[in-house]
Amino acid sequence: MQSRLRVQGHPIQPMLVTFPFGLFVCAAGFDLADVAGGPAFLGEVGYWTAVAALVAAGLTTVAGMVDLWDVRAGRTSRTVLMFNLVNAVMAALFLLSCLIRASAPQRGATGVLLAAELVALAVGAVGVALGARLMQQFDRVTEPTGFETFGDVPAGSTVEIARPRPF
Repeated sequence: MQSRLRVQGHPIQPMLVTFPFGLFVCAAGFDLADVAGGPAFLGEVGYWTAVAALVAAGLTTVAGMVDLWDVRAGRTSRTVLMFNLVNAVMAALFLLSCLIRASAPQRGATGVLLAAELVALAVGAVGVALGARLMQQFDRVTEPTGFETFGDVPAGSTVEIARPRPF
């Protein structure tokens, strides 16, 4: 599978997925500390971390939709659809948590909201496994490794939007 959105020949969307997932994990960690009796500001930090993760998830979804246009029907298509669906379910659960907390004065988490976030992270773990499978299906680009990579980057070639190769 060839991605339209690439950085130095590598697809962007699988790279972007790490940001919302990592931020969701951090948000759940802050909320866990808040529910466990930590300072009240940890709930506020967890809330805003989840909001940042939702913004990152939106950008990742846009990149995923661009890639989805070029996927041929078959096993890869099903994997891409499941990958995007699983990530959307994870983001929806965190969105629900953020919407419930938005009207609260302290925006702290409760045990029920923390449980929902942990379920969302479990769903996200399935997305990580699907993303790993997708990375194996993307075209591999052989690039130099080590220190020789620092000197061979031509100016203006860091981001490219390319047409997919013909079938």
